[in-house]
Amino acid sequence: MATSAPAPVNPVNPATHDLPADAPGPAEAHPLFHQPGLTTACLDRNLALQQANHEFFRRFGGSAPQLVNRSFIDLVHPSVQEPLLRQFAGLTDGRRDRFATEFIAAGPEDTPFRVSLTAFAVRGGTPDVSAIWLMMTVPDDAAEPAMATPRKKILSEVDARILEGIAAGVSTVPLAARLYLSRQGVEYHVTCLFRKLRVPNRAALVSRAYSMGVLKVGTWPPKVAPDFVK
Repeated sequence: MATSAPAPVNPVNPATHDLPADAPGPAEAHPLFHQPGLTTACLDRNLALQQANHEFFRRFGGSAPQLVNRSFIDLVHPSVQEPLLRQFAGLTDGRRDRFATEFIAAGPEDTPFRVSLTAFAVRGGTPDVSAIWLMMTVPDDAAEPAMATPRKKILSEVDARILEGIAAGVSTVPLAARLYLSRQGVEYHVTCLFRKLRVPNRAALVSRAYSMGVLKVGTWPPKVAPDFVK
């Protein structure tokens, strides 16, 4: 990617990843952009990737031509996309200057890994947010977190609606009426869900679905992530 001449940057504290909200210049000019072990990226206000360091492309499994201008949310596990979008909205609408969180990212071949993220709103001397900087660290044991699974289309549409109903506490009879199925039909699909997610009962089914990312986090009523529906 073409880069302009580095502009002076304000001092930062590498231990806390502090970044001034009016930091000028291209991302590559900032010392943290090249700090070993730190995954760094710059997004536009629409969350499209504009720049990133080598560690970012290594972690997320793509080259600059493949990932630049792609939405950062596309690189996030579907179960946590909506909560993360709400966090970013707080930056772009001016309600906060930064936030820190953990999320599950989708790496090469959608392999999930856990990320600690600090995001900063950059205004460049103007009232409006012009960019968002991301500073990420990936724990050594985060390659395949137990709470997530690669995105696989393991559910039919009916399976997904039944799983959502069970997670919302709907019993068999009203669930059958809602989906125009017989009671036996619902029980058949529930049994299939037990087998697919390898659980013995409904409580374990819901818990397992959330842990795998099949049910979205932070959403009510419960909603199955589309990536898992055939």
